[in-house]
Amino acid sequence: MNRNTLPRWANSIIDRIADSPESAVGRLAAKRLGRPAPIGSVPTTSFDDRPTRVLIAPVNYSGQGRAWAAALEAADASISARNMAFDVPGGFSFDADLVVPVGTYHNDPDWQRRQLEAAASATHVLVEAEEPPFGRLFGRSVAAQVAALLERGVSTAYLGHGVDVRLPSRHMEANEWSYFRDPSVYWPRAETLASRNIDLLRSSGLPLFVSTPDLLIDLPEAVWCPVAVHPERWSAPRREDAPGRRLRVVHAPSIAAVKGTALIVPILERLHAEGVIEFSLIQGVPSAEMPARLAAADVVLDQFRLGAYGVVACEAMAAGCVVMGHVSEQARAAVREASGLDLPIVEATPDTLEAELRALAEVRDLEPHRLAGRRFVRELHDGRSAARALLDHWIAPQSGRAPADPRPGREETDHAPGS
Repeated sequence: MNRNTLPRWANSIIDRIADSPESAVGRLAAKRLGRPAPIGSVPTTSFDDRPTRVLIAPVNYSGQGRAWAAALEAADASISARNMAFDVPGGFSFDADLVVPVGTYHNDPDWQRRQLEAAASATHVLVEAEEPPFGRLFGRSVAAQVAALLERGVSTAYLGHGVDVRLPSRHMEANEWSYFRDPSVYWPRAETLASRNIDLLRSSGLPLFVSTPDLLIDLPEAVWCPVAVHPERWSAPRREDAPGRRLRVVHAPSIAAVKGTALIVPILERLHAEGVIEFSLIQGVPSAEMPARLAAADVVLDQFRLGAYGVVACEAMAAGCVVMGHVSEQARAAVREASGLDLPIVEATPDTLEAELRALAEVRDLEPHRLAGRRFVRELHDGRSAARALLDHWIAPQSGRAPADPRPGREETDHAPGS
């Protein structure tokens, strides 16, 4: 359903229902998500017996919750880190320490209460994308669930993942190619939710993180926690370069409207027909097969409407591909400031893509591009930078001074975990 085609009154009704999860209609909508598994059959998060215990929940977008948890454990042996995510039918099913059926997450009060008590055994909880880690507990209020954690002595922080804190109005003003301009995207609702989430984060007084550098425009108070990939997983042997062969170009449109697929495919099909490139779309390919698919490509076309880069671009660079897309100067500057490195993504917009591909097709040796991308991922996106961001700005601040006890009215008597 394209909400842009609905009358204003219909959109208003839909929004009111979404904003009232405890209403009769809201409860009915939740039940349509599925029946819970038998009571007690879905486990809760458990930790190893270590001084610092970190839970990251509840969305695991692009497998990042699991990747950050692994990075924290690799950075400090005193940390036991776990992630939890609810399972969305038809989603990408990324690996997670605990995957909860969506019906249980939303409709099983027993699991919700048990997971809260399990989370209370953590020392730290990172709440992703302002989604409630305990389903519909406390009326699905994220603020109430976080308050329950703080009352139990758990240090809590928030992490913005993308559209949850990306203001469409600001994005459209700064980016002529903004995906919010796509006729299939209903941006007024996204504006309301992002504004509401930003207000929640700013009023919380808790540590704030974002997963991509462009989000620092909307949350300048936050710390960038870079996305993490495993370079070794993507280092499959590459196909030999045969003399005179065409440039192999691929595009993986996970969300076509966001990536700008419709804007670039006509260009790619024309270049393919001319024999300049060999173009293919990557769709419906299981994650396990992606390293081999990327190893067979020269160029990965990534984002053209977002003005940023994320996991797919990092995986492609780790695989030795030249990545091309539109990344704003703000995001590139944030990369340089955080790492001292230049982002090795070839800048291209829908207007300049054809010229950039034609120029790259004339380059006989792509190895310098490949080396730069691989080096960049190992320096900034192999998990170490993410772990440093979370440790230095939340879990174990470098100052050595114990953070304030999160419980109201408590003095600073506890030592920072793992310090």
